[in-house]
Amino acid sequence: MNTNSSGTATPGTATTPTSPGGSRSRLRSGELRAMVAGILADDPATALTPCAIAARLGGRSSGAVGNALKVLADRGEADIATPAPLTYRATATTAAVAASTIAPARSGAPRPRRPKTSTLATPAPAAVSVTAAVVTGPVARPNGMTYHPRMLSGMPDVTALRRLREAGVAALLYGPPGTGKTSVVEAAFPDLVTVQGDGDTTVADFVGEYTQTDDGRYVFVHGPLVRAMRGGVPLFVDDATLIPPTVLAVVYPAMDGRRQIVVKANGGEVVDAAEGFYVVAGHNPGVHGAILTDALSSRFSAQIRVSTDYDLAAQLKIDKRAVKVARNLATRQARGEIGWAPQLRELIAFQKIVGVLGADAAAGNLVGIAPEEDRDVVAAAVKAAFGTTVEPLALGSRI
Repeated sequence: MNTNSSGTATPGTATTPTSPGGSRSRLRSGELRAMVAGILADDPATALTPCAIAARLGGRSSGAVGNALKVLADRGEADIATPAPLTYRATATTAAVAASTIAPARSGAPRPRRPKTSTLATPAPAAVSVTAAVVTGPVARPNGMTYHPRMLSGMPDVTALRRLREAGVAALLYGPPGTGKTSVVEAAFPDLVTVQGDGDTTVADFVGEYTQTDDGRYVFVHGPLVRAMRGGVPLFVDDATLIPPTVLAVVYPAMDGRRQIVVKANGGEVVDAAEGFYVVAGHNPGVHGAILTDALSSRFSAQIRVSTDYDLAAQLKIDKRAVKVARNLATRQARGEIGWAPQLRELIAFQKIVGVLGADAAAGNLVGIAPEEDRDVVAAAVKAAFGTTVEPLALGSRI
């Protein structure tokens, strides 16, 4: 609570209670924690150090403030923004903790009675209401690039994914690398948290781990799975099938009816998923090491194939000859004659190289990036479309 120039109290930043004589009074149990939460909640976009918060509280002990912040972080009522320097930021639940600083209970007021816990079964949840509006044009991704939606079951793919989230139906997007799986997920969920999977991904990469601060203390920094659960935002596990199954299993309890995980590395901390938490994953079939296990497949009720939209490539003004090569090779790939064909990512790169090095160099690069076992077929397709033989990009003689 602040006061303006006229002395009128205004809600907002927590203040340090004082006795009638002006001296600082003793805080009740948990009151400093609520005051610290009030500082964070007032400025949710800013990461603050314990010292900065202590200063805003009129010179409270930074050590005491640090302890309060640690408790808030352990409870999910604040997040560690950076480990060095150690800073904290508000979460969706911080404001609720701060409420007691605005209207604290009197010390002599009787405690309200706790309602009796009912032994009746919990009522079934209400039917899901599908409210996601249908998008009608291109969608901006968080990186500023534009995504052009494609149709999925009679509606734009962005809308379909948002409605699957509302219905609690986990989605697995599969297809060759470069077809736009990440793009559609980012367009559908601009608030998502991403885990980039590979063979070296560990449980700590999901739930977090202890990190040493500049002052020698060890603090537990929560990982993307915990942040997404507590924030009620989507978690995108990219290249999920490259992650060892025993590691990926840490996500499963958060996806099923439990919607809860236990962080063993942090003393058995229990984390519950807030409303809005959702899991979507990407899978590249045929990529070395990518294994879609039965356990993983069964968790994703919606499995959506993603392929390159060559019509979109033409609309993006990519050289028609390159698009023709890609279509030709994609047809042969579908028949099992070759294992690789240029996808939209490669075609966009082709056009960028045209602008820098010219069309012949871009065509040669198409041949050069093809897997060695398919390179002769790709070279023949490029020659047929461009009317000339091209070689992969290579350095020539010294200038």
